[in-house]
Amino acid sequence: MRAYHLVAVGLIGGLLAGCSPQDNPNTVGGAAVGALAGGVIGQIAGGNTGATLAGAAIGGLVGTAIGSALDDQDRQRAQAAQAQALEYGSPGAPVSWRGDSGAYGTIVPGPTYARGGSPRCREFTHTIYVDGQPQTARGTACRNPDGTWSPVAG
Repeated sequence: MRAYHLVAVGLIGGLLAGCSPQDNPNTVGGAAVGALAGGVIGQIAGGNTGATLAGAAIGGLVGTAIGSALDDQDRQRAQAAQAQALEYGSPGAPVSWRGDSGAYGTIVPGPTYARGGSPRCREFTHTIYVDGQPQTARGTACRNPDGTWSPVAG
C-alpha cells in the first residue's frame, strides 16, 4: 500500500507542477516538493490514503506559491494553516502562520459554495512573505467525502 501512496503523491506533484507558470522554474519544483512533503506529512499524521493525498494536494498548492524559498518547518506551518482556513475559517477572516526562519503568511478563505458534485468548495488567497517580499497564490479547493480538501482547476 505504501507504493500506491508514493505513486499517487508523485502523480499529484507532477500534475500540480504542470499547472505552474513556466516562466519561473522554482515554482515548478516547489509544486513537486510541496506535494511530496505534504504527502509525507499526511501519511504520518493520518496514516491513510485520504490524508496522504490531501497532504499532497495542499502541499502542492503551497509549493506553487513559494518555489523553494521556505524550509520544511515553514512548509508544514503553511500547510497546516491552509488546511485550518479551508476547514474552519470564516469567509474573509485571515488565518496566519509564522515560521522560525522569519517567513510568514496569511490564508483568507472565501465563502463556502457548491460546485459540481461537491457540496463544499472554497476559493482562497494564500500570501507568503519571504524576506519581506509577498508572494500570493489564489486557488479553489473542494472538500472530499472523507473530510480532506483537494485543489480544483479555476
